[in-house]
Amino acid sequence: MSARVRAPELRGRGWLNTGGKSLSLKDDLRGRIVLLDFWTFCCINCLHVLDELRPLEEKYGDAVVIVGVHSPKFEHERDPEALAAAVERYGVSHPVLDDPDLWTWQQYAAKAWPTLSVVDPEGYVVATMAGEGHAEGLARLIDELIATHEARGTLRRGEGPYVPPAEPATALRFPGKAVPLPGGTLLVSDSARHSLVELAADAETVLRRIGSGSRGRADGTPDAASFSEPQGLCVLPPHVAEIAGYDVVVADTVNHLLRGVRLETGEVTTVAGTGRQWRSTVDDHAHDALAVDLSSPWDLAWYDDRVIVAMAGIHQLWWYDPVKRTAGVYAGTTVESLRDGPLPDVWMAQPSGLSASTDGSRLWIADSETSALRFVAEGELHTAVGQGLFDFGHVDGPAAEALLQHPLGVCALPDGSVLVADTYNGAVRRFDPATGTVSTVAADLGEPSDVVLTADGEVLVVESSAHRLTRLAPGALSAVGARTVDGGRRRAERPPTALAPGEVTLEVIFTPAPGQKLDESFGPSTRLEVSASPPELLVEGAGVTTELSRRLVLNAEVPAGVLQVVAQAATCDAEAEHAACHLTRQDWGVPVRVGPGGAGRLPLVLRGLDA
Repeated sequence: MSARVRAPELRGRGWLNTGGKSLSLKDDLRGRIVLLDFWTFCCINCLHVLDELRPLEEKYGDAVVIVGVHSPKFEHERDPEALAAAVERYGVSHPVLDDPDLWTWQQYAAKAWPTLSVVDPEGYVVATMAGEGHAEGLARLIDELIATHEARGTLRRGEGPYVPPAEPATALRFPGKAVPLPGGTLLVSDSARHSLVELAADAETVLRRIGSGSRGRADGTPDAASFSEPQGLCVLPPHVAEIAGYDVVVADTVNHLLRGVRLETGEVTTVAGTGRQWRSTVDDHAHDALAVDLSSPWDLAWYDDRVIVAMAGIHQLWWYDPVKRTAGVYAGTTVESLRDGPLPDVWMAQPSGLSASTDGSRLWIADSETSALRFVAEGELHTAVGQGLFDFGHVDGPAAEALLQHPLGVCALPDGSVLVADTYNGAVRRFDPATGTVSTVAADLGEPSDVVLTADGEVLVVESSAHRLTRLAPGALSAVGARTVDGGRRRAERPPTALAPGEVTLEVIFTPAPGQKLDESFGPSTRLEVSASPPELLVEGAGVTTELSRRLVLNAEVPAGVLQVVAQAATCDAEAEHAACHLTRQDWGVPVRVGPGGAGRLPLVLRGLDA
């Protein structure tokens, strides 16, 4: 039996959602089951886990305390005000430790966002798991821990330490995207209020609200319908809208749905998705749109005679045909990285903004986690600006050297140039394909998440954390109005794992949750995919196998790089007559340093504890 591991104390810069109080495992949380959620607010997988944890918070609130440990990737995420805004934006209803220097992250040996660690009432770590899809297993584990520690007399029930913050009164709350409507008004996704708002042409006056304002997925009239953190909007061409029976498609992000809105009445209908999050295998088939699972659709654009969907949750683009009522994969393999080439075998990382060029020849993409501006043309994906998952900054100039920081929106202009909502830099940037250069046209904005061109040529910016739409100043797009900024280059610096050159054993640790077993009924229950950046880092070991361990050979001539590891395991309920199936999946980007004295084993925990 392996030795019990005492949970390290929680240390960071400060706490949120506690009324100003600091929490200690030893003094404040002893006797409670503590679930630590290591997250960062840019990460779509982390946002999925927040939603997976909501039912557990409701069911076990008197015995379990969930603590979010915010461990940032991007420089902007280190800003305490930005973190406080994100906690409100995503409805985080538990205490959050601000861990900007990754101290607690390192103490718990986290290697991926998200990572979950469970601490029992006596203060020992009893489980660690990476990625999404652990809710069922967590519920079973919590039931076991409650039974065990109630019998021992070591479980302490009662009110939790969560103290909700006050919500200011504003017309919009963290708006996500906007789109001009044919009559000159604007439709805005009011994401934190789970609704849509139609604004007058002044971009301020509220004309009507579509959605009850409560989190939900009900269809119906404007007052009865509900959304869950909606984002992208796409106005259908009139001839398509007439056949489809609705005018606007909405990316209902947290519900994993597409919704249709009839503008005349405000009636809302579900047009794609089951409401379940996609956890399957990639195929090239057309599916009944209402029978296929989606994963955090974030933005929409009309391109190639259909609606293209930025499927942020699985790092892909999908298509949706509102006439045939079918949907399928358009681009991407679900691997989170940056690789160009012919569709669909390309890599993206949380695509979050889409805009078709006015001549329909290009689809521009804000690929947020690679801090990249990319585009599809003639069946291929290209990168205009951006260098990879861990390189970001605010640098203008030649596109090959320019840097963005987690852009969420993009807007193609009639002259062929492109505006980018450079979200974490608080700026609007412009890429000119004719000159191959990037400039800054507006700065000091509140997390801009979208850029909109109106029919009369005005440019509006959705300032999400400022809760408003603003107009770019006249002349901002001119050569005189643009600026060249060199705000420095940055890199997401997680401590690298020191590995020995030559043979290294990669071992993904997976233990099924209580009451579950590996499921071989549809083929191998596990899958492991390994690649590297740069590719030369791996002499041997790249590719896909069905075993969760792999012999790697690292190149002694490449001193550092990133190992990209994607692992998944299929399980089912062990004793049930009609067993439910579960798929656990995680994508690690592991920074490594290769040299003498490095380890010969790389353990990654999908679920369980590393012995």
